[in-house]
Amino acid sequence: MIKTVPAAVVDPFTHLNGQLEKPLAWELTGLSPTPEEEWQRMRSFLGLDQADLAAMVETVEPLFKRGHELVVGNYDYLLKHHDTAVILGWEQGADPVHLAERRRFFTVWLARTLGLDLSDDFARYLFRAGQIHAGHGPRQTHVPELYVTGAISLVNATFARFLAEEMPGAAVIPTALAGWNKLLSLHLHMMLLGYHSALALDSGDFRVKAAIFGKMRALMGGPELSLALPTGATMALALRKLFNYLNFAQIRGNMDSLI
Repeated sequence: MIKTVPAAVVDPFTHLNGQLEKPLAWELTGLSPTPEEEWQRMRSFLGLDQADLAAMVETVEPLFKRGHELVVGNYDYLLKHHDTAVILGWEQGADPVHLAERRRFFTVWLARTLGLDLSDDFARYLFRAGQIHAGHGPRQTHVPELYVTGAISLVNATFARFLAEEMPGAAVIPTALAGWNKLLSLHLHMMLLGYHSALALDSGDFRVKAAIFGKMRALMGGPELSLALPTGATMALALRKLFNYLNFAQIRGNMDSLI
């Protein structure tokens, strides 16, 4: 909830309406949780605890060893699958520059994942990654939700295969894989939170432009943001869409340089 109560000074707009004799108070309700709040809430629900993390740490080295193989294999798989090749514009083969960009993004994500990064910063990073997959990145490539979900599942399956090959019969593997499953589910949830904030911003009957000022302009990388609204929409709905979407703002510049 966003709430503001102006200081008890003369309101410069009072002359526009003689009824405004007291400072105004307003609030915006119905906002989505911030990435940080949802990150902690979902981690608590999944029960990702120290026992999970201790088992996962024992498997980090073999997974890291196969990391490059995972990155290359991920995009080879997307290239061979007709639907995802079309979405990426790779029907005639992968564009080398675009492929390099995506491999860099995936490598950064994998490094932070294997490093067991549980920071709020990573929550915001994943939120923005979800928005980019919804077509809000530099290339404006919209990846359908089923492939976002499927990609996480494929990583989970690949982790299981790598550990079976690198640590055959190790007693820690079942507990470690349970932990990795929880962590990857947490990542997926954060990405979908961002993904749906982008879809909501684009959903409506007509588009309007919101002017961005002050520090937000630097964070947004521009002076305005376009959003869609339904017929008869209120200012509260427009603000709600904007604030739900701008949860990521403080890290957008860092993220977009990797996509």
